[in-house]
Amino acid sequence: MDGMKLVPFGSATAPAVIAGMMRIDGKDDAHIRTLYATAREAGIDFFDHADIYGGRMHHCEARFADALRLSPSERDEIVIQTKCGIVPAAGMFDFSYEHIVGQVEGSLAALRTDHLDVLLLHRPDILVEPDEVARAFDHLEAAGKVKAFGVSNHTPRQIDLLRTAVAQPLVANQLQLSITHAPILAQPVAANMAAHEQSIVRDGGGIVDYCRINGITVQAWSPFQDGFSHGVFLGNPEYAELNAVIDRLAGAYGVTPIAIATAWITRHPAGMQVVLGSTTPHRVREAAAGADIELTRAEWYELFRAAGHLLP
Repeated sequence: MDGMKLVPFGSATAPAVIAGMMRIDGKDDAHIRTLYATAREAGIDFFDHADIYGGRMHHCEARFADALRLSPSERDEIVIQTKCGIVPAAGMFDFSYEHIVGQVEGSLAALRTDHLDVLLLHRPDILVEPDEVARAFDHLEAAGKVKAFGVSNHTPRQIDLLRTAVAQPLVANQLQLSITHAPILAQPVAANMAAHEQSIVRDGGGIVDYCRINGITVQAWSPFQDGFSHGVFLGNPEYAELNAVIDRLAGAYGVTPIAIATAWITRHPAGMQVVLGSTTPHRVREAAAGADIELTRAEWYELFRAAGHLLP
């Protein structure tokens, strides 16, 4: 097993690249086993799930467990993270005590395990009652069913609101970030500039700084997507200038372009984790290699500029 770059995670450390299981629903057992083995060989022992992945509750979680049939000792070698709070059937979010506890029970059953290493609240519930969340977390922690807690797609103030009641440290915040979709990095550098789209704060202002100050690990999802169209920017002719830089750097470092896209995120001093959504084993291996690359400051900023972000 290769040595993977580690980042701070709660009171411990975790790999800088983690394997996202959102797209395994259509894969057979053999493919899932190969994907898992490839991740482990690349030093990835951290697997990201959510209750809604796979189009119906707990489907991808069950596919993962049914394909792998991990022994208790092997289960203890890995970190299993899952999420709850989105209720697609009702078109709503739900951070009530009953929903959080019920979803965790469903995830434990689907994943064939007696504990989750990490539980994230998936998207902010507008009707959140911090006391309800705190009661759920206290129950799950006391029962040994969840070891650590975090959030996803939350702003600094939404986290502060939870912290008025939640006693456990919130160890992670999973946020959308790629070279081309980088408002959480691009907005602060253009702050206070009149009449420029990039300078507008959309209430996530300062989230990366906030997470660094509070010891919260940023997990970057959709790390190779161009934004909300969910096309990949790698090799995309719409991003010709960016790809020219990526390809040049890939050649210089002796890696594939996906490694450079990974390295751009892992280079950030916040110590972020890249959530790989790929179910193609060789892409997982190639992306993981990016965590070992330390881009220079000049290279990092060149990629930032080539993606079309304003550098004042």
